[in-house]
Amino acid sequence: MKAMKYLAKLTAGVVLIVSTTLSSFGQQDDPMYSQYMFNIQAFNPAYVGSWECVGFMVLGRYQWVGFDGAPETHTFTVQAPLRNERIGLGLSVISDNIGEEKRLAFFTDYSYKLKVGDNASLRLGLKAGFTNYKNYLSSYSIIDETDESFMGEISEKFMPNAGVGLFLSAPRYYVGFSIPKILKNDFENGVGDYESDIEYRNMDMIAGYVFDMGTSVKFKPSVMFRHSESQPFVYDLNASFLFKEKFWLGGMFRSTSWNGGGSAFGGNVQFIISEKLRLGYAYDLNLGKIGSYGNGSHEIMISYELRSLVKSFTSPRYF
Repeated sequence: MKAMKYLAKLTAGVVLIVSTTLSSFGQQDDPMYSQYMFNIQAFNPAYVGSWECVGFMVLGRYQWVGFDGAPETHTFTVQAPLRNERIGLGLSVISDNIGEEKRLAFFTDYSYKLKVGDNASLRLGLKAGFTNYKNYLSSYSIIDETDESFMGEISEKFMPNAGVGLFLSAPRYYVGFSIPKILKNDFENGVGDYESDIEYRNMDMIAGYVFDMGTSVKFKPSVMFRHSESQPFVYDLNASFLFKEKFWLGGMFRSTSWNGGGSAFGGNVQFIISEKLRLGYAYDLNLGKIGSYGNGSHEIMISYELRSLVKSFTSPRYF
């Protein structure tokens, strides 16, 4: 089991990285996803090229529906392998808005594949790009009008950044680790000496495995761990079933929310319309106090693969 030996070494390496870098991590501001297992490129560049074809993914997340200024995230990714099949290239565009705070990010993604067994591969990934940040401070209703953090305007802030990732995968399992943004960015609002961080480092760890449960049903448990120094440690558990290679149905539990609030639970479905087209939907409900005031969070995903340009997979893609 050569691949499993690589998996053990990779896990040990990740644990070492985690133990030596936690002290340097700050507040997390990247969006979260309930369908993270099908949207890995958004936070891990090493995933690029794993579809082994040109592919597009569009995802919209609408959190805490019913609140004015509730978080909304729109994500677009595209990936493609080069003629040298070891290299994958991609583009990630993410629009993330919370109230008057608006981020529009453009990142290029690169991965290089290493064979680690008959069916397994390890991809090393790099991400580079920028985020355009805006925050109209004067539009907020505040209690303390002397609070300098809400004075002035941040009409526009250009924030370059870069990230790294690892992605070990085989047809039935995957393990990933990533730091989507290595650099920290701050801003000054033009009032006094006020300065604050608005973009911090965080790290993500993901894993999943597909089990056979008879001739027409498969079971895939998956997990995502996220860490930031000034936010609670977050884990996201998902258990999904695939019926006749055509329909995913699953449930999820999240320990807490990056944007505040308590833990959450929900469900997800995905229709595999064809070898090229997939449609997915997820719903989660916050279990904290905020959950009783909103209508939950909705997430819609569409992916399309240009498999006519290459030979088709002999087995379906599970992530």
